[in-house]
Amino acid sequence: MEIISGGICAPKGFKANGIYCGIKKTNIDNQNSKTPHKNDLGLIFSEAVCTTAAVYTTNKVKGAPIIVTKKNLEKTNKKTKAVIVNSKNANTCNADGEEKAYRMCCLAAEKLAVKPEEVIVASTGVIGQVLPIEPIENGISDLVNGLSENGNEAAATAIMTTDTIKKEYAVQFEAGGRICKIGGMAKGSGMIHPNMATTLNFITTDTAISAEMLQKALDDIVKVTYNCLSIDGDTSTNDMVSLMANGLAENKEITGFGEDFETFKSALYAVMMNLTKMLAKDGEGATKLLECKCTGCPDKDSAIIIAKSVIGSTLFKCALFGEDANWGRILCAIGYADAEFDITKVDVDIKSEFGTVTVCRSGAGVAFSEDAAAKILSSDEIQVLINLNQGNESAMAWGCDLTYDYVKINGDYRT
Repeated sequence: MEIISGGICAPKGFKANGIYCGIKKTNIDNQNSKTPHKNDLGLIFSEAVCTTAAVYTTNKVKGAPIIVTKKNLEKTNKKTKAVIVNSKNANTCNADGEEKAYRMCCLAAEKLAVKPEEVIVASTGVIGQVLPIEPIENGISDLVNGLSENGNEAAATAIMTTDTIKKEYAVQFEAGGRICKIGGMAKGSGMIHPNMATTLNFITTDTAISAEMLQKALDDIVKVTYNCLSIDGDTSTNDMVSLMANGLAENKEITGFGEDFETFKSALYAVMMNLTKMLAKDGEGATKLLECKCTGCPDKDSAIIIAKSVIGSTLFKCALFGEDANWGRILCAIGYADAEFDITKVDVDIKSEFGTVTVCRSGAGVAFSEDAAAKILSSDEIQVLINLNQGNESAMAWGCDLTYDYVKINGDYRT
């Protein structure tokens, strides 16, 4: 497996673009300033029809684009050719939401000469505000005309809200004697919590793979990547992951379990895990990427539950912001995790580029240097290493510290 450039445009046959169309007017817009604006409308297009898999938010309140996308995939038996996505407005909890989400599909379909049902639609931004469709109507020609094999960065910036950096990753690998590629882009900085799928994530591949195995791969990898990510404990209404496979690599189609399927899953994991880490590191107001690795577990689910419990702990996140080796908060979060294990066998270490400090052995604290611990915690990437010493399974979860800036960002997010 090899890391490559190109994001969602890395796989053969995919093009993308992103533009500023003015979905949410700002004071700068009203002053007709010549200052460049952030892209707010993105498009992904495949030359060939794609087999498509998707996973959606578990929130009972679902954005109109999710409802429309699910209907579209049902109508086409999971066949798609494009994704249209906007930022700055979630198009959620609106009486005309589904109408406008489908209108976005129609606008893209007309210019691309495809069926509206072959278009995935997604939105992100403020909930409960009416989506103005006119800017999208006015911008669709420029969006489509600007499609390019190098348009991945323009599309990746179009989905950003409070994100401070674009998030892309791509790899290539061999399956069935052919070079195949997977590329992805993601957005998300706040309102992110496990159990599905956390944020908007779009993944493309030129691998030939059946719909059943594509969905199986996505479900398996979401469980150990995006669903192990927590920024603030809130699960968004618009979370979605889509995975489009156009088969242009011309490998022998993957239709069942075997070496090629496992290779595909490993490549998909590499893309989704690295995007997950980027999302965690760019959490709203964050100063530190936190990674919790739980080993020695009796089963995989227990490992996931415990790692997620620690990463999701508000008190633990605050302690790491303050660079305070308050390991009791780690043990507390382990203790209320919904899993069966013997706490008296648990070991905990905290690690960074500056070293490792042992804070707990056999469920009890051990003496350590506070100065050494403070140095370790001064890094912007911290690992919490938990060993249950009760089995052979392991899992990781990712998050960030909780800072003053998180409150500032969300205190006036809408206004």
